[in-house]
Amino acid sequence: MANGKETLSGRCCSSVAEMPTQLSSPVDSARSWNYRYAGSIVGIAVLWVLAYSYIIPVSRWLTYDALGITVGSHLGAAIEFFFYDTAKILLLLVALIYGIAWIRTSMNVERVRDYLSGKHRGLGYFLGALFGSLTPFCSCSSIPLFLGFLSARIPMGIIMAFLITSPLINEVAIVLLWGLLGWKFTVAYVLVGMLAGILGGWFMDRIRAERWLQPFVLEGMNGAPEHQLVSESGEVQKPTIRQRHAFAYGETATIFKRTWKWVIVGVSIGAALHGFVPENWFAENFSAKDWWTVPAAVLAGIPLYSSVTGIIPIMESLLLKSLPLGTTMAFCMSAVVASPPSFMMLRQVMTFKLLGVLIAYLWVMLTLVGWLFNAIGPYIM
Repeated sequence: MANGKETLSGRCCSSVAEMPTQLSSPVDSARSWNYRYAGSIVGIAVLWVLAYSYIIPVSRWLTYDALGITVGSHLGAAIEFFFYDTAKILLLLVALIYGIAWIRTSMNVERVRDYLSGKHRGLGYFLGALFGSLTPFCSCSSIPLFLGFLSARIPMGIIMAFLITSPLINEVAIVLLWGLLGWKFTVAYVLVGMLAGILGGWFMDRIRAERWLQPFVLEGMNGAPEHQLVSESGEVQKPTIRQRHAFAYGETATIFKRTWKWVIVGVSIGAALHGFVPENWFAENFSAKDWWTVPAAVLAGIPLYSSVTGIIPIMESLLLKSLPLGTTMAFCMSAVVASPPSFMMLRQVMTFKLLGVLIAYLWVMLTLVGWLFNAIGPYIM
């Protein structure tokens, strides 16, 4: 009996002693995973920043040292541009899609969407264009954010307002324009860039452009939000950090698999155009003030493919060569916002019809901008 009592007592004590451990183990396990996740995120973020900051020197080393291409040659410029832009876009693609997807699990996207889809749509166009003006991206680098907004089911017109404005305006461009061409021109340029995005967003909504997105995009926008966890009682549960990571990782992997090949193909085309298309040819052939030179300059600027900060010195050079202000603006804005690589990447989420509508809108809008600035040029320069 004594042994039995001791055994029973030992078992009871043992069970009582083990109960706190058993009850707390799932919590401890989750906490331990969260700590490991936080440490991994910090480490990956540091590596990402280092990789992004070394894109330019590594691109130059690969081009001129590893491959032995002559510095200053057209081939060298094209190869260096390919290494630089490919690495930059792919790094941005992974970071931005993951970040946006993670944030989506923490917010009520449907409430934001409903707010922007109703009577506040005009404010949404303005906010989309404003956010675009604050992001220092070229036309290709804006696409990762564009894809993230699509997956977050933000209204199409607001996304287009961002996509059009983002490559046209950023804070560095404003500073450069102010210093080189004066405050009047800078203010006019910013207003026109914002207006182009706002009107573009309004136009895309009026024609219901979202119906011309690729089928898999429409399914994602119209279906139920994948990141929401619903209990048996029908209540939406707050996801854990591990569940948020799982959703963000899956979203990033899916989009990356669909786009990385086209990023490389698109940047390859852009690199060839960037390295071999002569800039002086445009100044020599579009210096006349005939009406047709503006729409022609818009078409001619597309192959140049440049960022807004890269195009500003070219803009100054063309103006010094007596190219009309409006023609110069139309040409330079076209080179910034309408590039073959970005169109090729957008083709993965847009049908040819929507891509054609976007190109036509940009051509008409930039032509009108060129004609306007040719008329008011003497008053703002």
